[in-house]
Amino acid sequence: MLIEVKIDSVRVSLMSQHRIIVLKELDAARFLPIWIGPFEADAITIELQGVEVQRPLTHDLLKSVIHKLDAEVINVVITELRNDTFYALINLRVNGRRIEVDSRPSDAIALAVRERVPIYVAEEVMDQAAITPEPDIEGGEAQADEKDESKASAPEAFRDFLEGLDLSGLQ
Repeated sequence: MLIEVKIDSVRVSLMSQHRIIVLKELDAARFLPIWIGPFEADAITIELQGVEVQRPLTHDLLKSVIHKLDAEVINVVITELRNDTFYALINLRVNGRRIEVDSRPSDAIALAVRERVPIYVAEEVMDQAAITPEPDIEGGEAQADEKDESKASAPEAFRDFLEGLDLSGLQ
């Protein structure tokens, strides 16, 4: 079974070049953090913020090639977590056939935001790696921090968890 998710936020370590993209399950309070590279994080963020770039980035090029070949992106799926590495597929429709293309999740997500197609996660992956934040002491979700919209949908305990991650020791 596939679970539809949306991008909750892209987190940046001030101590290193590492980034985390946080996906949120649409119909539940589970979050899936995935480590991604700085260039992929920038490519996702640039598109989400609607920033115009003078020349196409790699993911813009991929989108253009797909369109020139009369293909279309149907969706992207994070399919597997093996040895602490996430795997994804880009699902395309080409000449009436469905084709799956192996991808890193960060590249698949960067393409998905450009094509405005759904992002899914295999249920097994969510069961393995998703985090369900605990409600605050009052039993409800914390108020959003109005200064930083990237944090707006995450409960306070989960924001504290993400902000407390030590990204500096990663290679």
